[in-house]
Amino acid sequence: MSKGHSPEPLDFFIWTVQDVGMWLETINLGSYRQIFKENGVNGEYLEGMSMFTTEQILRFIRRCHMKWGDFITLCKELRRIKVACLKGEQKVRRPWWAPACLSTVFEKVVKSNRQSRVVSLKLEP
Repeated sequence: MSKGHSPEPLDFFIWTVQDVGMWLETINLGSYRQIFKENGVNGEYLEGMSMFTTEQILRFIRRCHMKWGDFITLCKELRRIKVACLKGEQKVRRPWWAPACLSTVFEKVVKSNRQSRVVSLKLEP
């Protein structure tokens, strides 16, 4: 991701620790930026949080010294991103690690396979 720009929500599963920090700032949880960095919280970790057990959630909250309200905000924002991805509302962008020559291929695959990223998402009416 380029410095100074917020990371693309569609790419959240490949966010670096720095990208997560920038995102935390945009959702008014910037006070957790350093502790998330120290704990290595990246996009893959955020994606996996939807599969956490109650014990794992409590451990995460303690380790990051989070308030319950802030944890709920974090979860709501993650869900918002996942819903936007599922609905196809986010711009598709080639990840930083993919060669430029594969941009078109990557975008086609992502557009046809959006639902694979949000398997754990449960839509509510």
